Amino acid sequence: MQPKFPGVSFHAFTNQGEIGDIIEKTDILVAHGTAVSEQLIRKASKLRWIQTLGTGVDSFLKLQSLKKDVLITSARGIHGPQMSEMAVLLMLALNRNFPHIVRNQDRRDWERWPAKLLYQKKVGILGVGVIGEEIAHKCKAFGMTVLGIDIVKRKVEAVDHFYGPEELLRVIPEVDYFVVVAPSTPQTQKLVGAKVLSSMKPTSFLINIARGAIIDEEALIDALRAGRIAGAALDVFCEEPLPTDHPFWGMHNVIITPHIGGLSDIYVEQVLSILEENLRRFLKGEKQKLINFVER
Repeated sequence: MQPKFPGVSFHAFTNQGEIGDIIEKTDILVAHGTAVSEQLIRKASKLRWIQTLGTGVDSFLKLQSLKKDVLITSARGIHGPQMSEMAVLLMLALNRNFPHIVRNQDRRDWERWPAKLLYQKKVGILGVGVIGEEIAHKCKAFGMTVLGIDIVKRKVEAVDHFYGPEELLRVIPEVDYFVVVAPSTPQTQKLVGAKVLSSMKPTSFLINIARGAIIDEEALIDALRAGRIAGAALDVFCEEPLPTDHPFWGMHNVIITPHIGGLSDIYVEQVLSILEENLRRFLKGEKQKLINFVER
């Protein structure tokens, strides 16, 4: 970006420990929320704008030292391809018990069983934004029935039926796969708790690629142990990295991935399209026109 913006000084770091005193002179910070600490923000006295490299901004909003006049923009809208592929990967892996196949390979065990199909199954998608809509389109390619659950009801070609959050307990008993991609807000904290989990079919699967706080993990552990649901695939957790003694690690009906759903081999290209345009607008003083401006 330096050649395109000769009047801007760029400094790149792999972790916040390398930044040093430069943070005290920094006007713009580009970072993942999980990589920024309270101590770093406290030293950023000249900070005017934060461009996050992810969709969620909750990690930044929790920073007590972050001044109210600091602008925040996100990378919302770029994660559809990788997140939707991740959702399909996890559904297929759960459906065909793929982890067991890999374990059998390690043991050189030739065990066969008939596969469950996504075809003609029902998927419920909690959160039908950019990511949820792309998941819906991919599910239709597998011949699935798509049920969308979102606070904003809208016409989406790939969604067969749309419901509001207040109808969640009525929808859940119908689905074979429950995919969570809703944002983390005060309203969604532990939204998927004991009531929702007990309403799922014992043959159904839960996939969470959104935020760990949306799931009541204790209730999920109980449901998995009791066989009230068939299994779960989890990319996000209340505590990350997931502690080595966490019960999820030892469950054979759980697939654990280390919060990688949004990552991709083209991530830099995806983010730069937003960052470059936002930097142009910021330098022109068009602060209220920044892409994905977060109203605080």
